[in-house]
Amino acid sequence: MAHIIAKDLVIDFPVYNVEHRSLKRALLRATSGGRISRGSGDSVVVRAIDNISFEIQHGERIGLAGHNGSGKTTLLRVLAGIYSPVSGVLEVDGKIGSLLDLDLGIDPEVSGYENILMRGIVAGFTPKEINSKADEIADFSGLGEYLEMPVRTYSSGMRMRLAFSISTCIEADILLMDEWLSAGDANFVEQSTARLMSLIEGSRILIIASHSHELLHSLCNRVIHLEAGKIVREEIITPVVPI
Repeated sequence: MAHIIAKDLVIDFPVYNVEHRSLKRALLRATSGGRISRGSGDSVVVRAIDNISFEIQHGERIGLAGHNGSGKTTLLRVLAGIYSPVSGVLEVDGKIGSLLDLDLGIDPEVSGYENILMRGIVAGFTPKEINSKADEIADFSGLGEYLEMPVRTYSSGMRMRLAFSISTCIEADILLMDEWLSAGDANFVEQSTARLMSLIEGSRILIIASHSHELLHSLCNRVIHLEAGKIVREEIITPVVPI
């Protein structure tokens, strides 16, 4: 059974070579985002996640709410394995599917097809597995012959369609999302919405960060509210979409 248990998690980001006193004072006076403190020498430390604990069980749909800098994206990246906590315990049981930074890792100098292969391998697929999905990814992207061309020749919309199509070919027990994703024209947005809903329905656990309370209330059964890297409250809700 998929589950996540976090106990007393802490994530610190040291900022080195803060030599200008006015900049250091501005950082130390900051009131939004994580807690900022003095480090050694000319460094300051941003505490992005501040000693938080929670449990997420099989079948739950969790929303993360809070203003910019509250720790939502950092927490998602911790769960995805991108950041390691400096202290605390994190137990994750289940295959992670991460829909964060979709465009990250796209190589503009190679073709769309080559990017499908490379991104698939980075996502954990074997070459055989991603090759078996390549035609489906290509069809969904709707890019046709452009997939033979270097990505640097694509418009921004075409590039996002490619990134979305590759990223959403995953099969995951635990699905991580940073805001709702859409790309391209009206027809592709409709396709992408249907694809995301299929991924959500197929996942054992969903964790989505968003500024939209309407979205979180439509998808989630529980919303965790973050402020300055701390959990300030939790909200139990009845989602519109069955879980």
